[in-house]
Amino acid sequence: MSFRDFGLSSELLRAITELDYKNPTPIQAQAIPCILEGNDLLAGAQTGTGKTAGFSLPLLHSLTKEKNLQNKGIRALILTPTRELAIQVGENIRALGKYLNIRSTAVFGGVNIKTQFATLSKGIDILVATPGRLLDLLGQKMISLQKVEMLVLDEADRMLDMGFIHDIRKILNMLPPKRQSLLFSATFSNEIKKLAQDLLRNPKLIEVTPVNTTAESISQIIHPVDSKRKKELLAFLISSQQWQQVLVFARTKHGANRLSAQLTEEGITAAAIHGNKSQAARTKALEDFKKGRIRVLVATDIAARGLDIDQLPHVVNFDLPNVPEDYVHRIGRTGRAGNKGEAVSLVCIDEHGLLHNIEKMLKRKIEQVILPGFEPDPSIKPEPLINGRRQSSNHGDRTPRQQHSATTPSAKFKVGYAFRKKHACK
Repeated sequence: MSFRDFGLSSELLRAITELDYKNPTPIQAQAIPCILEGNDLLAGAQTGTGKTAGFSLPLLHSLTKEKNLQNKGIRALILTPTRELAIQVGENIRALGKYLNIRSTAVFGGVNIKTQFATLSKGIDILVATPGRLLDLLGQKMISLQKVEMLVLDEADRMLDMGFIHDIRKILNMLPPKRQSLLFSATFSNEIKKLAQDLLRNPKLIEVTPVNTTAESISQIIHPVDSKRKKELLAFLISSQQWQQVLVFARTKHGANRLSAQLTEEGITAAAIHGNKSQAARTKALEDFKKGRIRVLVATDIAARGLDIDQLPHVVNFDLPNVPEDYVHRIGRTGRAGNKGEAVSLVCIDEHGLLHNIEKMLKRKIEQVILPGFEPDPSIKPEPLINGRRQSSNHGDRTPRQQHSATTPSAKFKVGYAFRKKHACK
C-alpha cells in the first residue's frame, strides 16, 4: 500500500514525498481511510506509530476538499496534553500542509497570550492547543469554536492522567454538536471508554498494538543498585558505553535539576526539563539535545510527554514511574518507527513494589543484571514508597487533582470483545 491509494490531494502527496515518507504505518493504513469516510474514530496507538500523520493527512485533505471560503473561523481543533506535543503536532501539520491554502497555529501556556491572539486574529483554519491555554483564550473571548468541523483528542489517556477531564468537558460544551471527532489513546481505561461514549458517535475502533505493551524493538534491562549509588552508576554507564544521547526520567522536578547538575559536574553535558522551566528554556534544552550539544536530557513524566526525538537510542528510568502505564510511555520514546532502542532502569530496594506492578502489567519479567562494583548492600532495609513517593518527598509536577488521578489504582486496560466487534473499522 502507498499513500496514493488513499486518494489524497496532489499537494499532500507532494509534501509526503518531500518528507520522505515511504509506506503508510499500520495506524495510518487503518485510520486515514476511516477518517476520510467521515467516521468518528477511537484509535489505540502508542507514541512512535505515526499517529500524528494518521490524523493530520485526512484532516488536511478534508478541510481542503470541502473548504468554504465564506466559513471564516477555526474549522479543526486538536487538543494535546503538553506544550511539547502541541509544538510537535503543529510542526507536522505545517510540513504536511506546505502546499495547501490552510492556516494553522499552536497555542499553549508559558508564552505571551497576546502574541498568540495576534496570530489567531489573522484567521486560522486549524488550531492545536493545550486545554488550559485554550480555556484562557475562550474565557477572554479571544476566539470562538462555533465553526469547528473536526475535533482531535491526542493522547487522551495522558490528558486524563494530568487531571484535564473537567477542562475537556468544558471545551466540548463550546463546540457545535455536528462535527467529526477523533480520539487517540495509548491505553483504554474505563475513563477513556466513558469519554469515548460521550464524545463519539458510532465510532470505528482501530488498534495497532495491544494496549499496555512495549515494542519488540526495545531491549529492556534492570540494574539493581542502592539508591545513593544511582547517580554514580548512571555516569558509569554513559561514560563506559559511550552513550551520546540519553533521555533520563526522574520522579520530581527537584530530582531532575539535581541529577542534571551532578552529571554536568562530572563532565557529562546535561539539561533538565520540567513544569517549572519556562517554555523558552524547555525548547532550548530539547534543541540542544537533538543537535548533540548535550548528551543527557533529564525529564519528568509530564515534561517528556510528546517529545519527538528521531532515533533516540537510550532511555533510562533513574526513578521508576509511580504508575505502571507510564513505564510504557517512557520507554516508547526509543525504538520508534522500527529502529532499535534500549531501555535501562536503575532499581533500588525501595522500588521493588513499583517494579512488581510494572511486570504484572506487562505480563513478563524484565531481565535483571547486577553490575560488578555496584552490587546492592544486603543490609539496607527497604523503605517502601507511598504511591511511588516517600511521604516526605517533593510532589513533582502534579497538582493535588493530578496526583489523585495518577495514583488511583489502575483498572484493567482492556476493551471488551463486544465493544471491539461493534466498532471495528472494516
